[in-house]
Amino acid sequence: MVFEMTVENAPQEGRAVGEADPVDIHVGGRARTRRILLGKSQEAVSTQLGISFQQLQKYENGVNRISASRLYDLAHILRVPISFFFDEMPETARPFVEFGKSGKPAKKGEPLETGSVDGFSDRLTLDLIREFRRIGSAKQRDCILDLIRVMADARPAGDPGEPIPDRPRRGRPRGSKNGVKSLRKIA
Repeated sequence: MVFEMTVENAPQEGRAVGEADPVDIHVGGRARTRRILLGKSQEAVSTQLGISFQQLQKYENGVNRISASRLYDLAHILRVPISFFFDEMPETARPFVEFGKSGKPAKKGEPLETGSVDGFSDRLTLDLIREFRRIGSAKQRDCILDLIRVMADARPAGDPGEPIPDRPRRGRPRGSKNGVKSLRKIA
């Protein structure tokens, strides 16, 4: 069987053959974000889907496209509607092209901006959100939110205002037991 490249099966303009599609990257990123917010491991979700965790990694990175039936199963496992995976997709991921009278596109889509899906690019942010949602007391959540706002406004001496880069965690924080500082006064 000979494969013939036609207009219908050609790669999207501006994308090399084998390069991940921006829509697949977005859908995979949304799946990863939701999985982490639920506190589920790749291994747990991949087992429920009946695939290897490496395959799930490929889906989450947009390297492999998720089929419709697999997306349906994934939505069920992650307890979201299928539309969740396409929410907040930037127009530049798959621009809708208007065609002129000549039958040619009237304007070209802009290239994708590099950045994170939904602004949740790092694991620390997702962990923070997941743990915050687990706090049952509204009073405790308000106190934590106030603390974060005060800390975000405070700058160490000599800090030019740049965000502090993420640092890998090493051991337990000082003055803590089992890696968690006591917040009993808030309760």
